[in-house]
Amino acid sequence: MNILVNVILAVQMLTALGMIGLILIQHGKGADMGAAFGSGGSGSLFGASGSANFLSRTTAVLAGVFFVATLALAYFGNARPTSTGSVLEGAPAAAVPAAASSAASVPASVPAAPAAPASGAGQIPTK
Repeated sequence: MNILVNVILAVQMLTALGMIGLILIQHGKGADMGAAFGSGGSGSLFGASGSANFLSRTTAVLAGVFFVATLALAYFGNARPTSTGSVLEGAPAAAVPAAASSAASVPASVPAAPAAPASGAGQIPTK
């Protein structure tokens, strides 16, 4: 599944770069007005209005592929496997402290050592 996520991520990055390039190539709305008065060449490889249709349709297709790739990455990123192989999954629910297990083997005549404080508040020096 990791390979599939990497392929989808590569497709998403390539479509993003393609969209950036196509958007930068396209002319704005003001470019047509300048071409009407003679500044700039209005003829191109695709014809006078063919480039706008081709570039805008290609941008729309790339945007759709980008959207689908984003949804697929969100789905695979949110999907949780049943077992992650984590070390914490096999840990016991409640571990027995070492002081409690060693206190059973010590005779009653020997005083038990004081337990360490559970938080940092017990380590603040007092006057």
